[in-house]
Amino acid sequence: MRHRFHAICPYFAMFPEAFAEKWISDLSRRNDVVLDPFSGRGTTAFQSILLGRKAIASDVNDVAYCVTKAKVHAPKLPTVLKRINALESEYCKGSWLHRARKMPEFFHVAYSDNTLRQTLYLRENLDWRKSKADCLIAALVLGALHGETNKSPSYLSNQMPRTISTKPAYSVRFWRERGLVAPDRDAFDLLRTQAKYRYESDPPSGDATIFHCDMRHLAWKKDTLPAPIRLAVTSPPYLDVTNFEEDQWLRLWFMGGPPNVTRNRVSRDDRHESQPKYWSFIADMWRMFGTVMGKKSSVVIRLGGRGQEIESMLDRLTASVTFTGRKVELVSHSYSQLQNRQTDSFRPGTKGCLVELDCHFRFKN
Repeated sequence: MRHRFHAICPYFAMFPEAFAEKWISDLSRRNDVVLDPFSGRGTTAFQSILLGRKAIASDVNDVAYCVTKAKVHAPKLPTVLKRINALESEYCKGSWLHRARKMPEFFHVAYSDNTLRQTLYLRENLDWRKSKADCLIAALVLGALHGETNKSPSYLSNQMPRTISTKPAYSVRFWRERGLVAPDRDAFDLLRTQAKYRYESDPPSGDATIFHCDMRHLAWKKDTLPAPIRLAVTSPPYLDVTNFEEDQWLRLWFMGGPPNVTRNRVSRDDRHESQPKYWSFIADMWRMFGTVMGKKSSVVIRLGGRGQEIESMLDRLTASVTFTGRKVELVSHSYSQLQNRQTDSFRPGTKGCLVELDCHFRFKN
């Protein structure tokens, strides 16, 4: 059975756990160290400890950092439920009226009055950086913050995609044109239900080190990393396809960010709209790999982009391994066509990545 922690918080442009499971199983052994420098929803790190490996992961994105930490450092279910009950007992609806009224229009159309007040309270009171229970609860909120309400009662918002947050003005117009009204959800009841559902799969105990940092900074941490790193399984941001600050703006708000879409506040590297800048970014990735990867280790990369021929993408990725300063060989590669995206029903005609390239590289020294 699929582990229920995998889908705590779905992402756009995420690779499935089967992809990570295949490569981790094929290219590593128990207790080996597996790295993902672009952690996203934590699939590689979580699948690594499920398979008895040690994990290292990093991401500059607050949402990715929180979700990854929640999965690999999950407390026991009774601890989580006790904390949800404590939060509920301390919540006073009237105290959040003024705060709710000050929120932009989007929030009043996206959420019912009661749900908005509870969400604001949770945003203010979850110490997700320091508390394992609060981190797990925050991850559950992130996964429930927006979604297809017409298909499931598991979401807090008006009708939205579950993988991205559509922009405020577009969202409000979409809802009003269709007469859509936000459901009145009790956030505490929803969190208890979601926690029990996720914990139907026992969380694994394992050795995982999660960093909240730019992947280039891993090279600076080389002497403190578990070693040797035998395998990296990762997927860098795709060229001109998605920008997490724009597409995850609502989740970033819940993490403490502003109540609006931003660009380049968290990272300038999330989406490059020019190929030279993008491939410079990929070169930095290889420099980091050259510093931290062990001898005869493997790197598996899933790459995608818009406006690129697959052979050109392969040639550029293969050429960029020279920035490791080490001998690296391409062992295998394949590509796959992408199917219709979930966001098409909300933004018909949007253009995304049409193909994805998977490559397995091996360090020869």
